[in-house]
Amino acid sequence: MQRSKKLLALLALSGLLATTIGGALLFTPQAFHGANGIELAADPNLLSEVRAPGGLLLLAGLVMLAGLAQRQLARPATAIGAGVFLAYGTARLIAIGIDGVPGTGLLLATAIELALGIACGLTWQRLRRSVETSGNLEVAR
Repeated sequence: MQRSKKLLALLALSGLLATTIGGALLFTPQAFHGANGIELAADPNLLSEVRAPGGLLLLAGLVMLAGLAQRQLARPATAIGAGVFLAYGTARLIAIGIDGVPGTGLLLATAIELALGIACGLTWQRLRRSVETSGNLEVAR
């Protein structure tokens, strides 16, 4: 049972992006947000609220990366990728509607999150159908 290169590439890209951003939010939130022109005050309450989603994103990314090594984790890893990236992208679209258009970097983040979320969702569906019909984790190429 060989997993497709597309699945492995998607899990690698999604997992690396989520762990990198999650780690930056958790361990260096002021520097991370500063790259987009957002200045975070040295307020423990604010920093706690910013770091918490970073921990969740870091964990989600690690599960996506685990899907590379553990065949049985590929399907849940793509489901987590779809949920995480579609939630972030959709929340940013809602924010645009409520608050206005952010800077270019955040618009690019929105596009990347939506693209990865859709790719993970479609891959998750293919994996689910493959398991239902053949009992393996191969993705249709």
